[in-house]
Amino acid sequence: MTNTQNAQTNGTKTTLVIGGTGKTGRRVAERLTARGLPVRVGSRNGEIPFVWEDPGTWEAALEGVGAVYVTYYPDLAFPGAAEAVGAFSKVAVEKGARRLVLLSGRGEEGAVISEDKLKESGADWTVVRANWFNQNFSESFFLEPVLAGELALPTAEAVEPFVDADDIADVVTAALTDDKHIGRTYELSGPRLLSFHDVAAELSKATGRQITYIPVSIDDYRAVLKENGLPVEFADLFGLILDGRNASVVNGVEEAIGRKPKDFSDFAKDAAASGVWNV
Repeated sequence: MTNTQNAQTNGTKTTLVIGGTGKTGRRVAERLTARGLPVRVGSRNGEIPFVWEDPGTWEAALEGVGAVYVTYYPDLAFPGAAEAVGAFSKVAVEKGARRLVLLSGRGEEGAVISEDKLKESGADWTVVRANWFNQNFSESFFLEPVLAGELALPTAEAVEPFVDADDIADVVTAALTDDKHIGRTYELSGPRLLSFHDVAAELSKATGRQITYIPVSIDDYRAVLKENGLPVEFADLFGLILDGRNASVVNGVEEAIGRKPKDFSDFAKDAAASGVWNV
């Protein structure tokens, strides 16, 4: 019996996908379901609700669960995240969910504290560190600016190797279903570095209309977040781009699943074809 078969035979237990309606969680849930594996979506509005801020919801969500995809909102580097992830991981292992796969942030010192807390639970762990997602431009923070034709962001001339959420989901699904990934930390990125000027050019080409990048200050962007009811701490995450810590391509996708990651231009073509940027 192979490691994969082993994991899946034991995995007749349910996999809890925390954030199972989000960018990566939704994709992981779809992949597991396509394999015929039982999945429980962990969210506030789930059939069995899961709420990070309410530990009273954790045990019910973990009932009958053998593995968990752990994602934390708003971000692992935020205050209180490490404590919550550590406490949850202990409860998960106690309830019989030994297999924990954590989505972490590449280059985030605060996220490493959360990783360590999860490992201290005694779980069979895998850590998947990712930098900024392609899908931030089609499903999240930057969708409205793309539709408006103007990316006003505090990123100056910084570059980033944007990674595709489908690549993350493929790596996470492999980690949840094959024991060979236990104890591994994978750092994921896309295949090349892009500035936000490059991103605007790629989006313009894919949509057939002009998308402009306008550098703004961190303070101005913080004010925009506050105005839109979003956590102002998100502005601080731009520091991870500005200081260049993730300005390099890594090969975690290929290490984990044996293929090259998806390029931003291919993502942009596919997203444009879906109609998400139609105005």
